[in-house]
Amino acid sequence: MQFTSSRLKHIPSPSPGSLLHGTATLISIILAVCLSLDAGQCEGQPKDDSVPNIIIILADDLGFSDLGCYGSEILTPNLDVLAKGGLRFTQFYNAGRCCPSRASLMTGLYPHQAGLGHMMKDYRMPGYRGNLNKSCVTIATLLDAAGYQTMMCGKWHLSRHFGSEGPKHNWPVARGFQKFYGTLHGGSYFDPPTRMRDTRFLRATGDYYYTDAISDQAGRFIEEAVRSDKPFFLYVSYTAPHFPLQARPETIARYRGKYAAGWDTLRQQRHRRQVSMGIVQSNWPLTPRDSRVGPWETAPYRPWQQRRMEVYAAQVDSMDRGIGRIMEKLRQVGAERNTLVMFLSDNGANDEEIGPKLESPSVPEKSRYGQPVQVGNKPNFMPGGEDTFQSYGIAWANASNTPFRLYKRHVHEGGIATPLIVYWPSVIREGGRLTNQQGHVIDLMATCLDVADTKYPKVFKGLPLTPAEGRSLVPIFRGEERKPVPLFWEHEGHRAVRDGKWKLVCKFPGKWELYNMETDRTEMNDLVAQYPKGVQYMIDLYDAWAGRANVQPWHN
Repeated sequence: MQFTSSRLKHIPSPSPGSLLHGTATLISIILAVCLSLDAGQCEGQPKDDSVPNIIIILADDLGFSDLGCYGSEILTPNLDVLAKGGLRFTQFYNAGRCCPSRASLMTGLYPHQAGLGHMMKDYRMPGYRGNLNKSCVTIATLLDAAGYQTMMCGKWHLSRHFGSEGPKHNWPVARGFQKFYGTLHGGSYFDPPTRMRDTRFLRATGDYYYTDAISDQAGRFIEEAVRSDKPFFLYVSYTAPHFPLQARPETIARYRGKYAAGWDTLRQQRHRRQVSMGIVQSNWPLTPRDSRVGPWETAPYRPWQQRRMEVYAAQVDSMDRGIGRIMEKLRQVGAERNTLVMFLSDNGANDEEIGPKLESPSVPEKSRYGQPVQVGNKPNFMPGGEDTFQSYGIAWANASNTPFRLYKRHVHEGGIATPLIVYWPSVIREGGRLTNQQGHVIDLMATCLDVADTKYPKVFKGLPLTPAEGRSLVPIFRGEERKPVPLFWEHEGHRAVRDGKWKLVCKFPGKWELYNMETDRTEMNDLVAQYPKGVQYMIDLYDAWAGRANVQPWHN
């Protein structure tokens, strides 16, 4: 341990004397210094408060209204505490789907610029290779170069290669993370495939639940990190609450009977809470129920339908309790005040109704105990255990995205609007604030570099980099106004551009729609016919972005 001169100047120098006396005095100096420090610092806690730690926490397929502090009935007390002591964004955006959002988060680029405009399939076009390319660099890589400890636990999903025999150049430890525990893609909760530590594959044993394992490993990483004088960057990437619907029985029991009133009542209740909280405006109408489903009163298999939402809620609950343990660890080591924590989701809720022939590397044939896994949304099999592989479906996803329409994969608000909770006690002094300033997941790279007081380079290790697209959110954290700039989206042909209060959006293969986000953020009143010149201006903005960002028309 290095002692600062300011600590030593108050301790008297030993007077000349015997060796015994000198040794005793030296011991007294050491004891005096340790007593003058916090206990956490004697254990190696970073002592330079000018260099903050950074934690990014990412949920998977979480809807806009699924947290208590965004209008939900699901028990999320730990995230609610972060919101009460921090800042909530009401107009923050992701890239609409898992791989693209993770690529943007990690690189500060639009997903196509990083090579992940779609998923892990290689379409042989620069924007759609299913892999991070060589023209991008991750937050972890740049913070590692700036002297940070870099650690990740959870789902990566940024490489199309996830076998032990294939290329590993896009695995986390090759992309800037000094330590990694997690999976390369999605998976079940009780025995996730490709579970690994650094580059070594593992198998689940004993009482294992992936959400808990991610949370507990994050706590261990923090304990290890504070033994060093270096600040740390920790990326916690949950699979919760992505399907399959699997949770511990005691957590599911917390929600038994909670959804007996059905999805219509749930949407209305959440919307009322959102309005009362100021999350949404009262003049934005609640979108109609998805036309593919009927009213709750006529729904078939209602006990099964309730159970689906109960398990989904339990998955969110488990994640929240894990985040609580992470925050408690920060408090235990004395690092809470000087750690920036940001929580968000990779896309909106997922409306997928799983069929019996779901093709995914995440689907196991048997559970750990040899039971055949029942794949598909079959009402004769109640979800929750590791021997089922189901999703919660259209109607409940519609509720999760209250008050918006459409879902994951789309670029209407239901697909791209995410909660963003920011907690940073040393900077955000007025807790519980809301901001309606716009932001995008591309901004997290610039934010982290700003916090770390380092720059995004033009060249890294001899390779030219695509210039970063995002801007730091730190001015918003400090209560300042940040001028909005145009934001863009493309996924599977769904396209959008937002410029100030205006949003131009197209559901593939449909036509452009125009909405005023100040008066109609639920996208119910299409104004495209009223403003032809404005529409053309925004189309030109989109086309210019698509040309420079490796975006292709989806029919290609």
